[in-house]
Amino acid sequence: MIKNEGKIYLYSSLLIALVVNSAKLMALNTNGIIARYWQFNVWEYTFQLLYNMSFCLLILYLNLAHDRFFSGYRQNRQWLKLYTCNILLIVAAIALGSLIHLALFDAVQFRKMVIRGYFARFSLSTIMVAVVIRLILLMRESAHKDLVNEQLHAAYLQAQLKLLQEQLNPHFLFNTLSSLSAIVRENPQQAQAYIMHLSKVFRYTLIHSGNDMVTIDIELQHLASYTQLLTMRLGNTFRVRINVGPGILQKRIPHLSLQPLVENAVKHNSSTAARLLTVDIYDKDGWLVVQNNLQPVTGETEGTGLGLANLNGRFKLQVRREIEIHQTREYFMVQLPLL
Repeated sequence: MIKNEGKIYLYSSLLIALVVNSAKLMALNTNGIIARYWQFNVWEYTFQLLYNMSFCLLILYLNLAHDRFFSGYRQNRQWLKLYTCNILLIVAAIALGSLIHLALFDAVQFRKMVIRGYFARFSLSTIMVAVVIRLILLMRESAHKDLVNEQLHAAYLQAQLKLLQEQLNPHFLFNTLSSLSAIVRENPQQAQAYIMHLSKVFRYTLIHSGNDMVTIDIELQHLASYTQLLTMRLGNTFRVRINVGPGILQKRIPHLSLQPLVENAVKHNSSTAARLLTVDIYDKDGWLVVQNNLQPVTGETEGTGLGLANLNGRFKLQVRREIEIHQTREYFMVQLPLL
């Protein structure tokens, strides 16, 4: 609920009631036209004002209460039920108000005038209440988008920090610098390529904002630099096979979706010349699939799963669908939903 939404209900209802009943105040001028046909009665005016205000409050509450009453029809797009219930409520309010008014203020001789007055006032009140409802729904939508953006930004920063921690932790730096040192001695030109790919990895990690969706094509281009580093370090014991149709290369996924999955595959599995570690990336039925063969590192403790949970949270916020994880004895697979 929007902050102070209840006060908005109250003040809006009071204002609407004052506006639609303002004509009654003209009877205070004893020389005016209204005074010739209607004498001002403070109790009658008070009743009409409070009854009209209560009607507005009831309409607002029934239509805006979260997951209850008429709001459930709106959320499920059951427009016929929504409008029918509101119309029946308005008719009942007009009828009840007219009957109570006639009984309390002995205005039977003005029966038709009283009923018409209630019909006119409540019809105008309904139109004004509908405007207030629409404004509140727009405010809720805006507040929800702000909340989602905040959650998304927090989730992205957490993912970005996790990647940077992995890239800057002693194990990663030791392997990276050791590989670089060996390449410098054996092949200085290849060392330059290694440094270039390393800089691309860091740059891509930091260059985008927390709400960015990028094309699969861009993610794969970045992944190429990261896999080059792994290939230079692991040699022919590691490979990435990409089989993505050209039709989905321009579809968008959250920034930094693929690198953590390849990183997890290398981190949690062994790779030898006899048993290659293979990561397959391909599209299937509206999903982008990242799959690797399972050959767990001996003695490794089980991961916390925070990386996958964070990735799933980002997909829920940005794509509005969750990732799917499948594991067998032979492989580990993560399916990323595509918009």
